[in-house]
Amino acid sequence: MRIFLPWLISLFLVISCSKDNTPKGNFVAKIDNILITKEDVYSEINSLPDYAKEFFEGEDGKIRFVDELVKKELLYMEAKKRGLDKDKDLQRKIEEFKKITLINKLLENEVGKNLTPSENDMKTFYEKNKDEFTINNQVRLSHIIVKNEIEAEKIFERLKRGEEFSKVALEVSLDKASARSGGDIGSFKKGELAPDIESVVFPLKKGEISIPIKLKDGIHIFKVTDSKGTVIEYEKVKNLIAQKIIAEKQKESFDKLIDNLKNNKKIEINKEEISRLSFSKDTNQK
Repeated sequence: MRIFLPWLISLFLVISCSKDNTPKGNFVAKIDNILITKEDVYSEINSLPDYAKEFFEGEDGKIRFVDELVKKELLYMEAKKRGLDKDKDLQRKIEEFKKITLINKLLENEVGKNLTPSENDMKTFYEKNKDEFTINNQVRLSHIIVKNEIEAEKIFERLKRGEEFSKVALEVSLDKASARSGGDIGSFKKGELAPDIESVVFPLKKGEISIPIKLKDGIHIFKVTDSKGTVIEYEKVKNLIAQKIIAEKQKESFDKLIDNLKNNKKIEINKEEISRLSFSKDTNQK
């Protein structure tokens, strides 16, 4: 298996060889008038992960690596000779790759700068959001029970749209006794509920709703109406806090960038034409 791996790795190399007789440095290989220079080799080998570089160590490894570059260039030349670079679908894919690459570069420049949060920022975030770093050991629950998964999905969508849990429970829950009190079924400590219920409800924060859970008496949707627990120490969640703050900064920068771009362009949305769109697999796109 090992002897094939260098070839598999080389399939992902992107050749940037000199395309004329003016070398950027002493060439290490030449195919007609195409030069592969030392700079090309260094650029390609440095783009590989460390574990991949190991396959090209030593004098024999260097020769194998250059040979892989030659193979890739030969295949590229043959593909162009056969006119494959004129294929419309390929051109579309190349343009899309170019578009995505440029977008990523723009976002790296505009959204990815000065993101490292200060220690003070992280501690402030921790103090304001301690509920996010609390491990529940007791929860107060309300639930809604329905007959089947289809009905449960409909109820779940209603709750996600913001309908009041207690009103929906009173309207549809099969547990009429708890429904009269908004679905409330009391408080539970860890170990007092079935494992398949605990694994779902204890990670939830106060006010959050569970996904539908299939139990013996029907499909349940739980809501944590209150919780008690232990706050995780700051040092143990410091890295997670940094990631959250960075994500928030990125979103703010991204939203600001998009708003600025929209304000400087005339954008028209044709809702009538959008309504005619179909994304089914069998649809022929014109």
